[in-house]
Parts: sequence; C-alpha cells; structure tokens
Amino acid sequence: MSSPLPTSRAADEPADPADALRGEHRQPRQNAAPKLPSLYEFFSPHGVLSRSGLAFEHRKGQYEMARAIEKAFADKRHLIVEAGTGTGKTLAYLLPALHLAQARQQRVIISTGTKNLQEQLFFKDVPFLETILGPLKVCYMKGRANYLCKHKLYALRDSPLLSGLEEIAQFHAIAAWEKTTATGDRAEIDALPESSALWPKIDARGEACLGQTCPDWEGCFVTAMRRKALDADIVIVNHHLFFADMAIKLQAGASADSGVLPAAAVVIFDEAHELEEIAGNYFGIGLSTQRFDELARDVEMMLKARQASTPAIESATATLRERARMFFAALPYDNSRIATLDAGSSATPHTGLGRMNFEQRAEFLEERGDTYTGALHALARLEGELDRLKDVDEAPGLRKRTADIATHLKFLLESQDPNTVFWIDRRAAGGVRALAQKGARGIGHVSHHTHLQATPIDVSQIMAGALFEEYSSVVLTSATLTVASGATASGDSVSGFEHISKRLGLATARELVVPSHFDYPRQALLYLPPGMPSPAEPGFFIQAAERTRRVLEITRGRAFCLFTSHAQMRATHERLSAELPYPLLLQGAAPRNVLLEQFRDTPNAVLFGTSSFWQGVDVQGEQLSCVIIDKLPFAVPSDPVVKARMDAIAAAGGNPFFDYQVPSAVITLKQGFGRLIRSLKDRGVLMLLDPRIQRQRYGRIFLDSLPPYRLTQSIEDVEAFFAPACVS
Repeated sequence: MSSPLPTSRAADEPADPADALRGEHRQPRQNAAPKLPSLYEFFSPHGVLSRSGLAFEHRKGQYEMARAIEKAFADKRHLIVEAGTGTGKTLAYLLPALHLAQARQQRVIISTGTKNLQEQLFFKDVPFLETILGPLKVCYMKGRANYLCKHKLYALRDSPLLSGLEEIAQFHAIAAWEKTTATGDRAEIDALPESSALWPKIDARGEACLGQTCPDWEGCFVTAMRRKALDADIVIVNHHLFFADMAIKLQAGASADSGVLPAAAVVIFDEAHELEEIAGNYFGIGLSTQRFDELARDVEMMLKARQASTPAIESATATLRERARMFFAALPYDNSRIATLDAGSSATPHTGLGRMNFEQRAEFLEERGDTYTGALHALARLEGELDRLKDVDEAPGLRKRTADIATHLKFLLESQDPNTVFWIDRRAAGGVRALAQKGARGIGHVSHHTHLQATPIDVSQIMAGALFEEYSSVVLTSATLTVASGATASGDSVSGFEHISKRLGLATARELVVPSHFDYPRQALLYLPPGMPSPAEPGFFIQAAERTRRVLEITRGRAFCLFTSHAQMRATHERLSAELPYPLLLQGAAPRNVLLEQFRDTPNAVLFGTSSFWQGVDVQGEQLSCVIIDKLPFAVPSDPVVKARMDAIAAAGGNPFFDYQVPSAVITLKQGFGRLIRSLKDRGVLMLLDPRIQRQRYGRIFLDSLPPYRLTQSIEDVEAFFAPACVS
C-alpha cells in the first residue's frame, strides 16, 4: 500500500490522535435487545412495514437489496449496489445493520455523502423504525468544527478579540445558547450565518484541544458525542468525517487510541459515488493564508486568556502572518493554465482565480525560495517560543500544530512523491456569493485566498489497504454507480461497476443493480433539442439561452437550470432575467439551504446552479417540473488533478477519455437528471442542450446509462406533456 500524505486539517476533521477517547472496543451488553423481525417479516407484502403508518407499497428491489446486504454481512464479503431512486434503500440497509449489531454485539458505521441524508437518517428514518421496533441505540456524529468549544468560548470572554458589532452580537447570542444547549451543535443556532467569522474562533477543532487535561473536559460537547458513540449499535457519520478519521489513523499507524470514530464491524457508504473525490481530499494536504492566520490568532487568544503571552510570542505571531502572506503572494500565476472546472470552479482565465498546476516547484525555490525559508523560519521561531512556556496547558497543542504546518509546508515544496499532484487554488473570499454580488464585470476585483494543495493521483491502493482489508464487509450504494457498456477507441469496453470499483481499489465484491421503483417512461420526458451547435462553437450560448427560455415558458418556471461552469450560469441568468417573468434564483446570492427554501416557497421559481445542486437535493412535487442541463459534465482535462489522473491512466496503457472522463461524466449526468423524479407522483421534462450525446460515438454510453426516459426531439411533445397541467 502506498504511504498516505501527511494529513491536513479540514472543516470536518476530527480530533488530534492524542485527544482520542480510550477503550473504544465495545463490550457486549448484559441486557439483550428485543428480537428484531426477519427481513421477510419486515418487508413482505403483509409484513411489519405494511402495517406501519408509512404509505406502503411493496418494493421487490428493496427486499432484494436488504437480503443481499444481510448475506454479505454473514459471508463477510464486500457488496456494491446501485439502487435506483425510489428503492427505499435507507430501510434496506438499516434493518440488516441492526440485525448484525444485535447478533455480533458490534457496531455498524453508516456514512453518507451529504449532511442532508445524514440528518434524514437520524431525524426521520430511525425515529420511524423506533415506532415499529422500539428504542434503538443510534448515534449521530459530525466533525468537530460543528461543535462549540467551551474552553475557547470562556477564553474569548475573558480576553475578547472580536471584530465589529456583528461578531460581538454573535458572541453574546452564542454565550447565552451555551447555557441551555445539550449538544453544542451550531446547527441549533438558526441566526448564525454560515460565513460567520466568529465561529472558527470558538469551534471544537482538535488542533489546540487539551484533551483530558482541559478544565471543561467533563462538560465538553465532543466528549459527550463520543460517549454516545461508544454505546451505540449504529453510528451515522458523513464521508468527510469518516475519511478525516481514517487519515488520522493512517498517520498514527492505526494505533488503538487514534481517531474519533469507534471500532466497527462493517461500514455502509450511501452516496458512494463521491468516495474517490472525498478520500483524495483527506489523504492529501493543503495550506493557505487562512491556516497561518488562524494559528496566530489562536496562539494570541488562548495565551492572553491564560495571561501567559509574552512580547516575544506576540512578535513571533506578527512575523508569521507577514512571512506567510509574502510566501503565498509569491506563488506563481499562469493564466494560460488556470482551469475553469466543468465540475463547478468559478475560475475564468482573466481573473487569476481557479486551479493551476504547480509543476515548477524547483524553479520557484530557485527564484523565490527566500519567501519559503522565511515562512519556515517564522514557524520555527514560534515553535521555539511556545516550547519555552512552562505550566501552560495550551502550549503543547499549539506547538504541535505549528510543527505540523511546517511539516506540511516542506512536503508541499520539496516532496517528490510520484503518486501526488501539486497545485495552486485561488478562491474568491466569500466564495461564489462574492462572485455573484460582484457580477461578471467586477469579477477581476474580488479578493481571494490562495491554497497550496497536494492530492494523491490514485487512491485505490490506500483504499484497498485502509478500508477494504480492515472491515469484514463494506457496502457501497448509490443511485448512480454503473456505466453502460460502450466501445472505446481501442475496441475495449467500459461497463457496469468496473469504473467505480477500479478507482476505489475494490478488487472483489458482489454486485447488484436494483431498478428504480419509478415509471420513468410515464413520469419523465427527455428532450434533446435538434439543430444545436457544438458547445465549442460561438453560437452555442445564444441557442442554449433561447431553447432554455422557450422550455421555461412552457413549464412556467418550476425548474433547475444546471451548468458546468459558473461563467455560463451567470451569463445565462443575466440574459434570461430580462426575458422571463419568473423569479430567477442564482447560486451564490444566498446560502445553498436558503436558496432551496426560497425555491420551494416561491411559485414558478427557477434556480440557476452549478455542481452543488447536481446532487443531494430533494424537491418533490410540481414545484420542480423541469431540469435543464447545458453540457455533458466532462471535467476539464487541464485541471491539475484530472490531468494527473488521465496522464497516469495513459502511462499504464489505458484510454484516459473512455476509462476516466466518460464514466465520471455519465455518473454526474445521472446525478443531475436524478433531481427531477423523486416520488411516484412526480413528473417532468429533462432537457440536455449538448448535441454531442447524439452526434458522438460515446453519446450512446450516456443514453444507455440513463433511466428509460421517454425520448423526444420535438418541442411539441414538451408542450403536450404539460398541456393538462397548464390548464388554469
């Protein structure tokens, strides 16, 4: 197995290994739980589920999936399941998971791709099961950044470092909430904005955590979360937390006291199509100006609260800020190689924002190496000053955090690991909201943050050793995992689960495809407008905007318009805003959850979005009656990570386009179209504006991979589809 990269902190990253709970292995309970019904007793046409309060319709595929999971657990085999939308897959894996936990007295971890599904499981599906089966021992875990750190809150209260009236108001609201909350989960504070500058100062990320030496250990919200997990049959997490925890355990050599997730017998991954991307993020590392600033801020805040700060330390933090900014400002710009990611980057070549390769690290060290050594010396100086502090509980954690940043910086500039791609990412401060507020004309003036990144090119070996060899059974499931067969240029074919299995290092697994419960030929119409120019031709934008306007008039809004780039999204939104009478919502104008609520609550609304709205969004009913996609969602081959992975496939004798780009784009397209039909009562039209799906040989792979929608090239069929619904 190839060695993982040094791990970096991320928003959902769990605690430092030194701060992990001991004794995670679960002891069998003395009092046996009530006997659970068998799968047949539960899922059969006249079974337990049919007698529940749920609107029940027997789903053969749901029972088939549950049986396959139960057998995989019994045989200690891995299983990969594509379960079409409407299968009811959450219940199909929850009941076998409960059976396993009861029979073996071992935990099951369920990991989801989105917090939305994580919350659905814990706050909807599990309570429903409890109405049938009785009390269940299920725990819900988030990353530490979601929880309040009491110690930091008290330190900030005693030595305030607040900026402006907004932060002061937020501080008083959080201080009052802390006295009443049982969980410390920031999701309880509805009024706290997602972009709060205060929250990172007081969240429970583990870098400066004191562990059991903290005076607030017993009342710690993270400690309470872990204790619940130790007593749970099922622990529900998201992929970010799972792989952050795995990365820490790999770094610690899988020692028994590392990580935060408790030991488990098996793992179930829902929304498993996201695993390669998320795993790559956590097995890689990254540094930014923000990370240096946060270190300096936390050193000042924690030590001033303890009255342990010294002039030398304050001088060292000031120097660190200055040297870090000089280093990141010196990193190269290369507009000719900045990528506008089809998956959702906000970059355009003239802005300087976006992702670019950093292959010229040796040249940078030759020409601007003084900025690199200056940042290293500033880190070493701060580490030395912290080492001189005696009897200050916070000092060891801050010192280790400083040393970790230095280690990561050295790796990013000096490592020659052949399985790693090094790249630079410049992101708008405030994200897509800042870009949306500036508009296309002011985009060049948006302030930005610079991130230096290292990402594994191939995660399959790491996944094979750290995941598939560590757990007796791993279940991967999603509505979008398979790719239809199709001939490549070399005459080979890609098909079924081959793409996802190879990318994840899943060598041997049972496979199952469960068709959707929906009647797609009746419920959905796929419209491929004739005569469209290629996306590379100058006339594509005007034609695409005109076809979009025409369909939105027929549907009376009520649509998602999904794009492969922010630039195309903003331009289309601007053009159609003057031509359509419907409310047009733009990604970035408000937080994602706010936009979704506005869409649900606003008659005839149209939402314009990019990558974050292609998946994990569930809007049922007539309010969403149309999904329009501008282009086949190929990742741009000049993106550093995409290019490195394609180069690796080519070097191994493969075909990068057919082995990597086509299967990835097929899965993304299936996700985007999957937003439309979410229940048996939903109906609507899908429109793809990209003519390559009909003109290019690989287009057949896309069409054969999609559900069996009724297909048309006639706008009259679109009008007829909505004719009954349009009668006032």
